[in-house]
Amino acid sequence: MNAEPERKFGVVVVGVGRAGSVRIRDLRNPHASSAFLNLIGFVSRRELGNIDEVQQISLEDALSSQEVEVAYICSESSSHEDYIRQFLNAGKHVLVEYPMTLSWAAAQDLWKLAEQKGKVLHEEHVELLMEEFAFLKKEVVGKDLLKGSLLFTASPLEEERFGFPAFSGISRLTWLVSLFGELSLVSATLEERKEDQYMKMSVCLETENKRPLTWIEEKGPGLKRNRHLSFHFKSGSLENMPNVGVNKNIFLKDQNIFVQKLLGQFSDKELAAEKRRILHCLWLAEEIQKHCSAQK
Repeated sequence: MNAEPERKFGVVVVGVGRAGSVRIRDLRNPHASSAFLNLIGFVSRRELGNIDEVQQISLEDALSSQEVEVAYICSESSSHEDYIRQFLNAGKHVLVEYPMTLSWAAAQDLWKLAEQKGKVLHEEHVELLMEEFAFLKKEVVGKDLLKGSLLFTASPLEEERFGFPAFSGISRLTWLVSLFGELSLVSATLEERKEDQYMKMSVCLETENKRPLTWIEEKGPGLKRNRHLSFHFKSGSLENMPNVGVNKNIFLKDQNIFVQKLLGQFSDKELAAEKRRILHCLWLAEEIQKHCSAQK
């Protein structure tokens, strides 16, 4: 990626919330990966005109334009599936913020479509590019897990827009799968008080070696965004996360990975492993949702 780009891929950003705004900023700044990309415009349901001299274009124009070769899908999770399908069918490469879809079957279907069209479909996982995850990866390597837990607290999220908690919280599930391998679901419960905007999802998982992992998502007014973890190994314990530094440019690092895929710099083996992990996490999220729904 250090070479001078022979060509630039025209990009449109769909959705200009927090993630979309960061994507636009990174595309406009002189970075190694940005040199391979040319920001054409953004798509939004709101009438915004221009943002920092970047022009708003209609979805129809973005889909039909020969100039647009790449779509960054940064809209609400509930709209991801439809946007991905439209842009792949229009022959565009797609980068989408997690979760790709709110259904395992839909994700499989979209991946098949991307392969049929010969296009890159990339699901962002900036949580794997964080300093905390790099620290954890080093801490757990070669250790024999006995049991572990991960609790995440935050303010409420609208399920209609961001999906069931197992999907909106899929970055935590991705951490656990990336650290301890593929997991199986033992049980899952959901406690809800809609009048208080409170919910608590409690999930019991198991590693392939039958070691228990507990994952809890708790959201409500006044709850601060926080992550509490506890991993017990035969050789000792890790309780909570030390301060391991500031996460810098994680969306830009994700863009670098995407551009490497556009340039064919990832092996088939690497791409297959990533796809397997993403689909496994989406399958688990759906199984958790089914378990919780069955108890209502």
